[in-house]
Amino acid sequence: MPALRVAVADDSVLLREGLIRVLAEAGAEVVGGYGDADRLLAELPTLRPDLAVLDVRMPPTYRDEGVRAAIEIRRSHPGIGILLLSQYVEVAYAQELLASGSGGVGYLLKDRVASLAQLQDAVERIAAGGTVLDPEVVSQLLGRRHDPLESLTARELEVLGLMAEGRTNSAIAEQLFISTGAVEKNVTSIFGKLGLEDSGSDHRRVLAVLTWLQRPA
Repeated sequence: MPALRVAVADDSVLLREGLIRVLAEAGAEVVGGYGDADRLLAELPTLRPDLAVLDVRMPPTYRDEGVRAAIEIRRSHPGIGILLLSQYVEVAYAQELLASGSGGVGYLLKDRVASLAQLQDAVERIAAGGTVLDPEVVSQLLGRRHDPLESLTARELEVLGLMAEGRTNSAIAEQLFISTGAVEKNVTSIFGKLGLEDSGSDHRRVLAVLTWLQRPA
């Protein structure tokens, strides 16, 4: 059986080189190592990896570049497995990755990968179409099974419902007969109550709408 082809993106040189070495010792063929997600995405068609291993936070903003790249890979190259490695449990990112497709994904905490055998098992399971999640990630995902919309006010629920219809802030303001500034304040409050951090992109709005669409019947 040919060795799994793996590409790695992590901005820390020590962590990246260490990961490359460990993967090679686990029997994988590391076809590329990068310090940012953009270079990995640019060379992906040439690399043709079976699996991409990405840090969650990388240059230039150190927010969610790894997640953005992972979701783009899932969209444009659905046959490539994804393993996100992070220092922390970032539940919103785990949810977004899991919502982007079925199988072939993993989210592990760097400090909790205790052995070569554990990493090798995770890589092989993801490449085979399985899902591998750190127990702490699972715990926090399950902890969010209560209705996250319970904390929203009636007005915030109205605003979020209109967001789910694809309306802009100005259109929402017109519908509810309030100012655009009032809508923006409600949207900011919604993001805060749902625990959606500012990443400098529009993905918070998408995640908020997903939460609305997944609300209990």
